[in-house]
Amino acid sequence: MTTDQQSLAAAVLDDFDARPGSATSLTRTVLGAYIRDLGGWIAVADFTELLAVLAIPAPSTRTAITRLKSKGVLHSETRSGRAGYALTDAALAMFARGDPRIFGFRQMTSGDAWRLLSYAIPESNRAARHQLRRRLSAIGCGIVAAGLWIYPEYLAAEAAAIVTALDLDNYVTSFRATDPTVPGTLRAAAAQWWDLDDLAAKHRAFYEKHHGILDVGSNDRSAFAHFTLMLDEWRIIPYIDPGLPDDMLPDDWPGPASAQLFAEARHRYLQPSRRWVRAFIDAQG
Repeated sequence: MTTDQQSLAAAVLDDFDARPGSATSLTRTVLGAYIRDLGGWIAVADFTELLAVLAIPAPSTRTAITRLKSKGVLHSETRSGRAGYALTDAALAMFARGDPRIFGFRQMTSGDAWRLLSYAIPESNRAARHQLRRRLSAIGCGIVAAGLWIYPEYLAAEAAAIVTALDLDNYVTSFRATDPTVPGTLRAAAAQWWDLDDLAAKHRAFYEKHHGILDVGSNDRSAFAHFTLMLDEWRIIPYIDPGLPDDMLPDDWPGPASAQLFAEARHRYLQPSRRWVRAFIDAQG
């Protein structure tokens, strides 16, 4: 790969690397939700103070920035005599790719198409094979059998980007499919292909933890502090949830409740949060 291709590959894979709530994850969330909106650059001192509002100590912020620089998400750039960081082109593409997933929760209908992915990766390349399995699982793909994965057709481009980033195109074949026929019911099959119990638990935990956000006052700083923590935790859920059709889900599926909660919070708090960040940074300058 060329240097640019390596940077793009690293950014593609970074979509799934940061654990929600960690300094690196919150740093990444602030970059994507706010700094990108301000032109993609921020001074070092301003960034440290901004993250402190989220209770991230300065040393943790610096460590997170170093990690994101090594992944090709940030690069150092001085503007008007102030040292700072700018988002790379690969990072901007990464955030743009994530926007529809995070802010526009997708769900299949019964007639939508599927994509099947099969691979035969040699043992000599087992590290990449392990990474492929981990990454496919991280975007909501299900396991039908060893070496055979299934996911909604609308995830095809994301899966293909992962395959390319891992340099595995020569080992992977995919098929568009409709009308799966399974032993038993589709609900039983879905429960085997995906860990729906774990996914349901994440939806319920998110709802229980954050449903009180709709009672937060109108103060812009408070909106930023509360909504950013919520966004950082939410952004993982629409990746691991493929958006299965209703006839493949349990009757008490908690996904719609948590998705609706996030949608309402986004509508109410995203713009005030961005307004506060812009005012905060303007005041520092």
